[in-house]
Amino acid sequence: MLERMNATQTHRGPDGDGFHVEPGVGLGHRRLSIIDLTGGKQPLYNEDGSVAVTFNGEIYNFQPLMAELAALGHVFRTRCAAIPR
Repeated sequence: MLERMNATQTHRGPDGDGFHVEPGVGLGHRRLSIIDLTGGKQPLYNEDGSVAVTFNGEIYNFQPLMAELAALGHVFRTRCAAIPR
């Protein structure tokens, strides 16, 4: 059902989709590639995989935030949304 619901939004994000499903929750995401064309697959996860997030928007001050989080030891796999994984 989640895949069917997400498919109705293909026109809003034709470049890809992603899903996270666990008991009691399902996340679906459609992707329109603008920044980090190859590395922005969602959902995104934190380092140990215990947090999943889908994000639609822009973090305008992502560069200083990314530098601050990297200095604290976070590892980034994408520049999309500047969310660590």
